[in-house]
Amino acid sequence: MKRIHFSTQINATKEKIWAVLWNDETYRTWTSVFCEGSYAESKWNEGDKILFLTPSGNGMFSIIAKKIPNEYMSFEHFGNVIDGKEQPIDEETEKWTGAQENYTLKEKDGHAELSVDMDITEEHEGYFLKAFPKGLQKIKELSEN
Repeated sequence: MKRIHFSTQINATKEKIWAVLWNDETYRTWTSVFCEGSYAESKWNEGDKILFLTPSGNGMFSIIAKKIPNEYMSFEHFGNVIDGKEQPIDEETEKWTGAQENYTLKEKDGHAELSVDMDITEEHEGYFLKAFPKGLQKIKELSEN
């Protein structure tokens, strides 16, 4: 696995951006660039399990490894979900089990900077390098309006 990095400057408060990132309605909007209709099931507390799902009930299960409201959210990914059921770790998921996805918000020169660092397998790198900037653009639009 390798770590990839994305960032964008947003003319909004960290609190507004945080709400856009993790409130159900806006989360569904910005993550639609990855899969139309995607959503998350979680209570959004540190240490809680989180399911990242498509409308068909497929996706992955993770935990919220660290949460500092309005500053930092870290997910640790563990395995697949198929038809709403967590799947045992297999040879394929072992390649990315333990991968992290980290969101950091910092105030900078009167603006906020959103940074995302994520561990990625080589086979998914190209997809995320194209899709994630689109997700950041959606977050920026939602946060600045």
